[in-house]
Amino acid sequence: MKREGLTITMIFLAESANYGEGIGNISSLKKMTRGNHEQYSYISRQAMRYNIVQQSNWDTTPVDGKSGVVQFAPSATIKDYPEIDLFGYMKTTAKGDEQKGGAATRSAVARLSNAIALEPFQGNLEFLTNMGLAVRGNLENGIAQSEVHRSYYAYTMSIDLDRVGIDGEIDIDKEEKAERVKILLDTMQYLYRDIKGRRENLSPLFVIGGRYSRKNPFFENRVKVDDNKINVETLQELIKDNELAGYTFTGITSGIFDNEKIVREELKAESVGTVFKHLKEEVNLYYGESN
Repeated sequence: MKREGLTITMIFLAESANYGEGIGNISSLKKMTRGNHEQYSYISRQAMRYNIVQQSNWDTTPVDGKSGVVQFAPSATIKDYPEIDLFGYMKTTAKGDEQKGGAATRSAVARLSNAIALEPFQGNLEFLTNMGLAVRGNLENGIAQSEVHRSYYAYTMSIDLDRVGIDGEIDIDKEEKAERVKILLDTMQYLYRDIKGRRENLSPLFVIGGRYSRKNPFFENRVKVDDNKINVETLQELIKDNELAGYTFTGITSGIFDNEKIVREELKAESVGTVFKHLKEEVNLYYGESN
């Protein structure tokens, strides 16, 4: 069988990287609650997508609001715009078009999960003032509070390699298909996020994934960090049970995790940068490039 599904799960360390609606003068983090009542902050897939598209220089797809909803312009096609090729679209079509409901849609080729914290939120608040400006004008000081959480986060990207660059009668060159996927991989390797005057580094500290015959995000919701140690046994079992050995690449950043030696020995881990090189080579192999 062709190995048409590329998936990679990553861990990064970040602080307070996505806020939701505030209450009064309190900025609240986006959070979800598990059955044990622990809360975990997360960075929504929409926020992650925004940063990925922006840093890939793909945020040029034209939009319009003629239908009453801001959406991609009907004239935009995947031939010219990688954003809607990889992340999909919904475009309202004119009356008489064959699409049901008057809309043309494309499901995402690159599917992105939320980046969910691996350590529970403990309710920490940062006390904020604008004292520096207030004293300049002899004005009253403004006071605000902001929830803060520093944690490891994990997220997954899964790409259907056989669907890249194909939409109806459009079928772009294989070289361009490969280039789009490699740009996406490069962006994830060096991803960052600007928020509240900070630039958070979302570059992965641990990665695991590969190109497989099943388009399953195998490692999503399987990677954990307990006591600063990665759950090696779970990942070993997953690789063995699904016959992923030989196709899976693992990368780890030196000096971060307490069981780094075990990860390197048991999962044959290399550096994070080396894994991304392997994945780009897999993309070249799939699309038949010689280099």
